[in-house]
Amino acid sequence: MKAHVDWVNKFHLHGTTEKEQTVRMDSVPGDETPKGATPKELVLHAAAGCTMMDLVLILEKTKKHLEKFWIDVEAELANEHPKVFTKIHMTYHLVGKDLDDVSVERAIELSLGKYCAVHAMLKNSVRITHSYRIYKEL
Repeated sequence: MKAHVDWVNKFHLHGTTEKEQTVRMDSVPGDETPKGATPKELVLHAAAGCTMMDLVLILEKTKKHLEKFWIDVEAELANEHPKVFTKIHMTYHLVGKDLDDVSVERAIELSLGKYCAVHAMLKNSVRITHSYRIYKEL
């Protein structure tokens, strides 16, 4: 796996994957409008995206039907530099008429305990917690 990041100007960066997918990164002071997510925000997106893809696959294999799915992620930062994440909490929101606690808990357990590589990379350096809500419909 490879990645390439170009400096555009100030703190605006442009990343490209080896499969030519792109991402914008930025960190702006004051009231300037950012041109992308900060690298730390992208770590949160990666953590949520990784486990989300796992759940979609696991629930599909168990014949559970998702109608809508999102994850809210909150993180706490250390007060001192390098201001690393000290805690990450992910709240899974799943919508589906045939979803149940057993299936969702098992899918989350499999994702976070076995399949999600991003979680595996983070879990020894930051406390990661989660919760979930199942909605039969919205």
